[in-house]
Amino acid sequence: MRELKILAVVVFFSLLTYYLVEPYAHHEMHKKVDAQGNEIKTESHGFIYDGTADIVEAERAGDASKLAAKEAFWADVAKVAKLEGNAAAGEAGFGLCMGCHNGANMNMGGVIPPNLDHAGAIYDKDYLIALIKDPAMASNVDHKYADTMMHPMGSIKSMMTDDQQIADVVAYILENKAGEVTPKEAYMEACMRCHAVRYGKLTQLGETPVFKHEKEALAYKIKVIDEQDAVKAYMGKLPPDLSMIIRARSEHFMETFIENPQSQLAGTSMPRVGLSHEGYEKVKAYLTEVGDPSKEKREAIGPIVIGFFILFSLLALLWKKSQWRDLH
Repeated sequence: MRELKILAVVVFFSLLTYYLVEPYAHHEMHKKVDAQGNEIKTESHGFIYDGTADIVEAERAGDASKLAAKEAFWADVAKVAKLEGNAAAGEAGFGLCMGCHNGANMNMGGVIPPNLDHAGAIYDKDYLIALIKDPAMASNVDHKYADTMMHPMGSIKSMMTDDQQIADVVAYILENKAGEVTPKEAYMEACMRCHAVRYGKLTQLGETPVFKHEKEALAYKIKVIDEQDAVKAYMGKLPPDLSMIIRARSEHFMETFIENPQSQLAGTSMPRVGLSHEGYEKVKAYLTEVGDPSKEKREAIGPIVIGFFILFSLLALLWKKSQWRDLH
């Protein structure tokens, strides 16, 4: 029985370290505090974009004018969300989007406009409404601009000023730009224009082609570097490669940062992406596949290994008893 007691003690302290000590240490190392030294707890809002997080941030900053602007903006978004959109009527309005969001990989204002082929499947409805009304406010990067019309996508505000028109365009996106989307497609549409994934052979320009000649590969590399320089100039620095981010950060950090980058890194130039919960799960699945490709196999074999150790421990105990039976 002594061996079983020792095993129980080892298991207990191993679980204690894994489930309590390590998370606590991680929390203390990454704890956020306000100007008064009070801890700020970063919470997920379930990928619901109603302005709550933005308004809380403005209140915490003590900026009355910014708070009023945030409250008014998200109130307008809520008003548009209540309108019944007409997808057929929204097709013409969506045509205006295709001037930039056409998959041509042309940098506009610092970044390549994302492809909208599956926008209705990966982005939240309220976020799409907010994005059309004011891209800088919707993305929560209005702190970068004295006038949000200076945002690269700001011109859309002057083209779509009618609330019903916005509701119609969003209805068209949700109905006609949805469908089944793979994790890789979700990542490419939502994140790739800024974040490369070298283990997935993705650059800011897309999937790296296979070249027959070295000079072609070098020419493509120069294009990638030029694109990265443009993104760096717009963002302030080159956004990190995300090949290993799924293993480098906690689940909570990933969820809250993607939902609202300002919640984890105040003042960052990274815009809110606006993923729905389903869109986030798709992106997370791709990052898991690239950064931890053996996860499924490892998790499948885990119970077998644990079972083996349990069986081996029991057999070892029985063997020990049989060997010591006549010696006591």
